[in-house]
Amino acid sequence: MSPPPRLQLHHITKRYPGVVANDGVSLEVLPGSIHAVLGENGAGKSTLMKIIYGAVKPDDGAMLFNGRPVHVRNPQEARALGISMVFQHFSLFETLTVAENVWLGLDATLSLREVTESIEIKAHEYGLEIDPRRPVHTLSVGERQRVEIVRALLTQPQLLILDEPTSVLTPQAVERLFVVLRQLAAEGCSILYISHKLHEIRALCDTCTVMRGGRVTGVCDPRQASNADLSRLMIGSEPPTLPPHRAPSGDVVLDVRGLTLPSGEPFGTDLHDIALQVRAGEIVGIAGVSGNGQRELLYALSGETTSAPAGSVRLAGRDIARAGPGRRRRQGLHFVPEERLGRGAVPTLGLAHNLLLTRRDAVGRGGWLRLGALRAQANDIIARYGVKAAGPDAAAKSLSGGNLQKFIVGREIEARPSVLIVSQPTWGVDVGAAAQIRGEIVALREAGCAVLVVSEELDELFELCDRLYVIARGRLSPSVPVAEASVERIGEWMSGLWPQAEEARHAAA
Repeated sequence: MSPPPRLQLHHITKRYPGVVANDGVSLEVLPGSIHAVLGENGAGKSTLMKIIYGAVKPDDGAMLFNGRPVHVRNPQEARALGISMVFQHFSLFETLTVAENVWLGLDATLSLREVTESIEIKAHEYGLEIDPRRPVHTLSVGERQRVEIVRALLTQPQLLILDEPTSVLTPQAVERLFVVLRQLAAEGCSILYISHKLHEIRALCDTCTVMRGGRVTGVCDPRQASNADLSRLMIGSEPPTLPPHRAPSGDVVLDVRGLTLPSGEPFGTDLHDIALQVRAGEIVGIAGVSGNGQRELLYALSGETTSAPAGSVRLAGRDIARAGPGRRRRQGLHFVPEERLGRGAVPTLGLAHNLLLTRRDAVGRGGWLRLGALRAQANDIIARYGVKAAGPDAAAKSLSGGNLQKFIVGREIEARPSVLIVSQPTWGVDVGAAAQIRGEIVALREAGCAVLVVSEELDELFELCDRLYVIARGRLSPSVPVAEASVERIGEWMSGLWPQAEEARHAAA
């Protein structure tokens, strides 16, 4: 007799005030299957995964695991059953080390030393290098995701849920991870795989369940489908194509030269002689594996760090190396950080009040807020960018990741900047929302804005940018036009293997 399905969901329903997140969802995952769950932001995918993992209690429906009815009341019970999950939004304690965070979710009989050694072995085995002794608050977003993946793999799961696991990996590392996932599946582990990268789903998964509006709208074999087919199933249409790349012809607006800067953090990355230029009317991208100096560079460009050498950062010819964020915004430089909640938005404040983080045009004389104007601005952004929210007073934390990202990007674009710096513009964002954000960024370029995009998603950079740099170990490669670049070449450079970098290392030695 064939074994029962690893996981069966029957008519799972979860209601929240004003919305039905899951509406009678049924799903079946076989042993050894790599099963994709695809849908727009807000389609109900994350809620469904949290129900499986015991982090959310369903209102109705039944769940069977290995043929047995189960009621998973919390993640600890899920892990005891053999279910592990890597969340898109991480569940890590900032003040603890990597090893201490991982230790919390493992067998209490293990010592911290044993857990530390296991992390080092597993991280090296899967190409997810991370120092288990580092405090989490010193890690970038990408490094934190590596911690979550390693923590899940250490539990030897029967069902592994992965939510956007490859957004911080090089193409070579993605291939290595896929080898590992296929090996796990061959050994009988079932994998639920959530990704907005359609080519990944087609390359890796054997089954795809599509959700829209909290319901299952279809099940298909993604290996027999095209990206356009999957996009139509998910959003009802194909995403629009972007205008072609073009050679820069405008004046240099953002000019960085000789930017050498110690990190100032014990586990940070020092910047070494960074030089880059962005012209009006072009989109320049910076590729790289997370933790190679992106955070330090963005701090220096946004004004969060004001200790850069004088003259090393210029905006339209004016030295802004020691200027703070407010002064830079007044001179036309706006910034979208990678952390949506906490840096891009205050979680408990409404969307209208979150405009005040970077916009001052609704502040009247004497500092009085013009609340009507503030709400009207928020409503305009909600409408134009298709943000799914209860209104301008909805708390930022109440929005899905993709909808909050659309609002933050819209907030900065609507300020009409002369320079826009965007970090991870579509991280964890569905196909439709990603296409909209990219379209708005391209429209900004067409209007003459200079745009700098920092992303770990090569597909996004190749689609969006006119020129590319690569950052590795705090050094920046020469720029290359996208038309002359290749995924293999950029992937090598992401390991620091461009000619000038090799020469500099040999000279230093």
